[in-house]
Amino acid sequence: MNTLTLLAGTAGDGDHGWWIVWPLLWVAVIVGLVLLFTRRRWPGERSGVDRARDILAERFARGELSVEEYRERLAQL
Repeated sequence: MNTLTLLAGTAGDGDHGWWIVWPLLWVAVIVGLVLLFTRRRWPGERSGVDRARDILAERFARGELSVEEYRERLAQL
């Protein structure tokens, strides 16, 4: 038997809908890679202390706190 006869005899016989699995597999791989790389780049929310320092700096910049109050509260954090 030659190769063409083998290929012609099996073409389409064992398909049974498995063709839909490959596109879904590739979509899952691509989504997984995108999530992996984006989470490495941005590890999530910053810690509570960092956020508290930002809020304190914003209040100081707006003039709500004096230099002494700012330094005192920053030292407490």
